[in-house]
Order: sequence, then structure tokens, then C-alpha cells
Amino acid sequence: MSTVVLFEHPLNEKMRTWLRVEFLIDQLHASVPLTNTVSALTFFRLIGELLDIFERGDMRTELLKELERQQQKLRAWADVPGVDMTVVEALREKLKRQSAQLMSAPRMGQQLREDRLIGLVRQRLSIPGGCCSFDLPGLHIWLHLPQESRDVQVNAWLETLVPLHSSLATVLDLIRQSGAFRHQTSLNGFYQDNAEGADLLRLQLQLEDSLYPQVSGHKSRYAIRFMPFDSERGEVPARLNFQLACC
Repeated sequence: MSTVVLFEHPLNEKMRTWLRVEFLIDQLHASVPLTNTVSALTFFRLIGELLDIFERGDMRTELLKELERQQQKLRAWADVPGVDMTVVEALREKLKRQSAQLMSAPRMGQQLREDRLIGLVRQRLSIPGGCCSFDLPGLHIWLHLPQESRDVQVNAWLETLVPLHSSLATVLDLIRQSGAFRHQTSLNGFYQDNAEGADLLRLQLQLEDSLYPQVSGHKSRYAIRFMPFDSERGEVPARLNFQLACC
């Protein structure tokens, strides 16, 4: 049975930020429980990267706009014959709840930014080896607390991300579902098309093809060049069949 590899490429800065935040939050949840120094430093490094992203722009405003846009799209389904409006209304109510939750939440990342332990570790992460026990004795003793105590604190930190995480997960899920995969063929490793109004490209390739896509594009047009994973001996077929969804 062949293995399918999914690649995603953002077509605007908003989507690029959202995918990066999703990537970091998924890693945060995968890194717990924090049972040793390695898992703890991984967790704090991810928190630091998230806070860096939050400080670069107003992600909450963009998410609120997208939640409203998705609600407007759902309203349009009311005029389509045969649509199960109970499902549509349930999803609209979910979007409304998430929008209200996001609106009422503190400034994104504020509680994490104000936490003393996170702040101490974050200051040292850019220094090679800067989180040794003699550099961060506070972290060293924290790692010797009972596991249950650390779990409570970590869960409290993660809880502050719930309004963001739930809204982002719903928005990305709706965007991904908005585009169906279709068979496409590249010629000599190259494919291009229009992407008017799209936010995201999703490509499915077979692992045995040993190829990966390099995508360049923006909101109206994109181009894909397929590259061999083995740059020295790999080859790109004259005609390559793949699956593409423009969302």
C-alpha cells in the first residue's frame, strides 16, 4: 500500500502565520508531560516562539474577521435546496461562541508573557547552553517538584491558549474542507494555475515518487516545481500525476 504525503503551502501572510501557530501549538501538546530537562526546554522554547509571533501582529483581529467571514458563508447555505440547516445552524452557533470567547480573552499570550518562570527561561534560550542549572537554578528546582505539581502549572499555561487554539482549529478546518482534491499533471516537473481568492494550497504526493514541491505564489497565481528528494541521483518524470486542492 502506497504512502501519501500531504504538503500545505500558504498563499498569504495571514495563512502563513496561522499554520506556524498551529504547528507550534501541536508540538506544545505533544511535548507534555514535562518529565525531564529536555522536554521542559522544548516546551519553553515553543512557548517563546509563540510569543514572538504574537508580538509581531494582531492575530486575534484576523481570526475574528475570518470567523465572521465563515458565518457569512454559512448564511448563504440557507438558500441552497436540500441543505441540512440543523447542521449549518449548529456550526454557526459554534463560530459565534468561539468569536465571543476570543473577544473576551486577555491579550493574546499576556498571561504567558507575565509568568516569571517562562520569562526567566525565555531570556536564556538564545544563549548556547544558557539554560544550565547554574544559569537557571529556578528552573532546576522546578524540575524537581512532584510531577503532579508541574502538570498543574503546565495545564494552566496551556489553558490560556484555548480560546486561540479552538478558534484557529475551526477556521483552518473549514478552509481545508473548502477545496476538494483533484487530479493534476505536471509537465517536466512544473505546474502553474490561478488561485483567485484562495488562502492555501494542499498537495498529495506518493512517497515512492521521492519528490517534494517548491511553491511560489500569492493570492491570484501560483507555480509549483517538483524537486527530487535525492538531489544527486533523483529524477523528475516528464509527466507527474498528483492531487491538488486550492482552498
